[in-house]
Amino acid sequence: MKQIGILPEKKNAIESIFNKKKAVIGMIHTKALPGAPRYNGETMEEIIEFSIRDALALKEGGVDGLMFENAWDIPFSKPEDIGFETVSALAVLAKEVTRQVNLPFGFNFLANGVLAALAAAKVTEAQWVRSNQWVNAYVANEGIIEGASAKAMRYKSMLRDKDIKIFADVHVKHGSHAIVADRSLGEQTRDNIFFDADVLIATGSRTGDATHIDELRGIFENTNLPVIVGSGITPENADEILKYASGVIVGSNLKEDGVWWNPVSLERTKRLMDVVNKHR
Repeated sequence: MKQIGILPEKKNAIESIFNKKKAVIGMIHTKALPGAPRYNGETMEEIIEFSIRDALALKEGGVDGLMFENAWDIPFSKPEDIGFETVSALAVLAKEVTRQVNLPFGFNFLANGVLAALAAAKVTEAQWVRSNQWVNAYVANEGIIEGASAKAMRYKSMLRDKDIKIFADVHVKHGSHAIVADRSLGEQTRDNIFFDADVLIATGSRTGDATHIDELRGIFENTNLPVIVGSGITPENADEILKYASGVIVGSNLKEDGVWWNPVSLERTKRLMDVVNKHR
């Protein structure tokens, strides 16, 4: 695709962060954090220890980076309702984990808490944040979620941190895209480019669901930015996915029994990385 003229040429953010052409980001699905309905009064030390064990297994298995997500804070809040306690807890947790597990890392605050993620990234020196809805809008489990880009880019500028990269979903999971149903995948891809995303994400319909190859290819063919897959990679479909994807975000497949809320399985992690390493 031809570069959009108003935007500066960007270095490949995946290669810059990971020094690899095909990067694997392992999910750290934290236990319920203080303030969440499923939080039962555990100490932060207990919550952090669970995440450290997952991170150590992911690193031993060979992944290239970690993404911290408040996945147990169900039901998820809209961005403006994410509490100070959630932001501080996840930032502290990530800093403690990465003291012991030295890998590049980023944040995803659910749901679409990009300003919260940028704040946490700034104070922990994280390399990226994920935005589930960077442009336009969609109907999510939490209600109508609007694109975060305008507020987020101004907040990022205020923080004076140009190095934090934006990983943006083009067609995020867990919601309806009826609002933009009259616009093609190519148009929505270009919307994310125009609003200054650094990496584009293709996902399946729900956590752990495989990304449709046609969707991945459609995004890939409409951008010069790196495209990564945000859900559903397995050893069986990795070869096909990595024809187009510059990397993957993986959680469920690396967990015991392939279930996202279980601990990380070292055996499953190594099995996936054996396939990925053939492409690097």
